[in-house]
Amino acid sequence: MSFLLSLSKYIDDLNEKIGLAISWALLAAVLICSGNALIRYTLNTSSNAWLEIQWYLFSAIFLLASSYTLRRNEHVRIDVIVGRFSKRTQVWIDLFGFLFFLLPATLLILYFALPFAYESIRSQEVSSNAGGLIVWPAKLLIPVGFLLLTLQGISEFIKRAGYLLGKVDASAFEKQVTTPADEIEAIKAANQLT
Repeated sequence: MSFLLSLSKYIDDLNEKIGLAISWALLAAVLICSGNALIRYTLNTSSNAWLEIQWYLFSAIFLLASSYTLRRNEHVRIDVIVGRFSKRTQVWIDLFGFLFFLLPATLLILYFALPFAYESIRSQEVSSNAGGLIVWPAKLLIPVGFLLLTLQGISEFIKRAGYLLGKVDASAFEKQVTTPADEIEAIKAANQLT
């Protein structure tokens, strides 16, 4: 179990760093969107490439931050119902959900997304829009995002199994409450590591 818990910690750290790094993509998307709108309405010109960059950034935010969201226990759940059960029952429900819903779904999407992305890379697919960008980086985000989500699902499964075995405290997987100052410090620390 100690090997699995150390693997879980490694996965958690990986997704934490990726989640903090991808938060900068939101700023970039907002700046590009604002700049594009400003240019479009003041100079009456636009570029499909700038619109596609926005889509790529939003895709990256959604796909790469989903594992970070799961890591921080911020995902959508039915706390109104599950919150009435004991902690052990909640953990059993989580284990069931990870094993029979999350992991099969992510593995199925990975199964179909890998050839989809590979074909796009192999053919060097380009957008059909005039002035559009290459498409394969956006398509590559799909298997990468779902691989990270699969790994985080495995990590969460390990932590909850460790809790049931008495090896892990519930704080390892409970919702993390942070202040904006805490998040700024975490981003600074992550930037110093890179």
